[in-house]
Amino acid sequence: MYFNEYQDQDALGLARLIRKGEVSASEVVLAALTRADAINPKINAIVSRRDDVALAQTYAPLIKQPFGGVPFVFKDLDCWQEGWLAESGSKLWEGFVAPIDFTYTKRVKKAGFIPIARTATSEFGLSISTDTTLCGLTRNPWGLEHSAGGSSGGTAAAVAAGIVPMGHGSDAGGSIRIPAATCGLFGLKPTRGRNPLGPLLSEGWAGLATQHVISRTVRDSAAMLDATHGFELGDPYCCPSPTRPFLAEVTAKPDKLRVAYHMIGLGEQQLDPVNKAAIHDAVSLLEDMGHTVEEAFPMVNTEILSKAMLAIVSTNQKQMLDNRYFQLGREAEYGDVEPMTIAFAEYAAKFSAIDYANAIFAFHQLGRQFGEFFERYDILVSTVLSDPLIEIKTTHTEYATAKSVLEESWQAMPVTQFFNMTGCPAMSVPLFWPAQNLPIGIHIGAGFGREDMLLRLASQLEKARPWFFRRPRLL
Repeated sequence: MYFNEYQDQDALGLARLIRKGEVSASEVVLAALTRADAINPKINAIVSRRDDVALAQTYAPLIKQPFGGVPFVFKDLDCWQEGWLAESGSKLWEGFVAPIDFTYTKRVKKAGFIPIARTATSEFGLSISTDTTLCGLTRNPWGLEHSAGGSSGGTAAAVAAGIVPMGHGSDAGGSIRIPAATCGLFGLKPTRGRNPLGPLLSEGWAGLATQHVISRTVRDSAAMLDATHGFELGDPYCCPSPTRPFLAEVTAKPDKLRVAYHMIGLGEQQLDPVNKAAIHDAVSLLEDMGHTVEEAFPMVNTEILSKAMLAIVSTNQKQMLDNRYFQLGREAEYGDVEPMTIAFAEYAAKFSAIDYANAIFAFHQLGRQFGEFFERYDILVSTVLSDPLIEIKTTHTEYATAKSVLEESWQAMPVTQFFNMTGCPAMSVPLFWPAQNLPIGIHIGAGFGREDMLLRLASQLEKARPWFFRRPRLL
């Protein structure tokens, strides 16, 4: 299978060709591996491969499943694959081999996917740029002088570069939506509790974290959510069940929506003029589609919520490091983890149990506030980032203090983290390419449990402004 044939199909399209016998699973997987050989040295998206395992699975692909025989990548943060390296972008986990599959991994494989690689992440997912001491910098296929974003930057780069049509990502503050936005892809963060984190985890960062995929088409994302969603015994959260398959929403008649938009970050961050132009463009398009549009947004208490975020992230980071050193049976050593990770862990000492409880309370209060807001409006529109793409020089791995990291990231993220705090679903849609032809993702969020509405709208936008054949010109 030639690369031009391979890249002209999304994941569902490739699966259809395999089912019809027009191409074999081995040909498709070889196309993915060949593309990885050619392009990964330039972008550094992949951190580990097991070609023998991938090719062995092509001899008996699950072709009756929705994604039978299609190659796939997993982000190298949690979501273990039995027998594969699981290093979390950190020297502290270097060489660790996962003993089991995570539940999400099992569901992905049951859907017929053939995992071919694990992709780069920032260390423990802490940074919005994928740049680590262990694996180096992941570059953006749209501009190699730019970061692919983070923390799911490796997956986004691999999808944008045509290695795979869709790949796994996780999101605790924007880590699906940010790299999707910077790499010109579709990225949906599902509702809290939609996808499982088990069996070893019950929640990530006090419910902030969830996982799904970054894709080139809306329908792939919808079909994947059909394959992976659902309560797992012991889960601490649940969310409303869909009334019909998510894939059916892609072809359903779109609603007339009440659209709210904002030209300033919910934390009062100022947006770059190019990003403001992107919002105006998106709002104009939505208005032309017949939706009602109004400038409005929920007011948030930045001081309380930024402290809450820092309390949750730093204490969970400290717990993770303590557990790892206990497993290793030794004390911390210089160079085990990056300065930013150390800063977060050390900052945990500043917080008490009451501070942690107050942080949870603040998130829950924000959830109530968002619930009221989405009674008046159906969706909220902004941009994923405050500025255009993240340049290489602005990576975040060497900050001296956790507070400075959070403050810097907070200014770059006008909206994403608040949807993690509330558990509401949100997506990045690649609608705007300015003069430099570098993508800017439009952020669209909805009320708790309303992925159905987001997918219907995303499909409508995809038809109005097709992006599938917009591809980066790599060197």
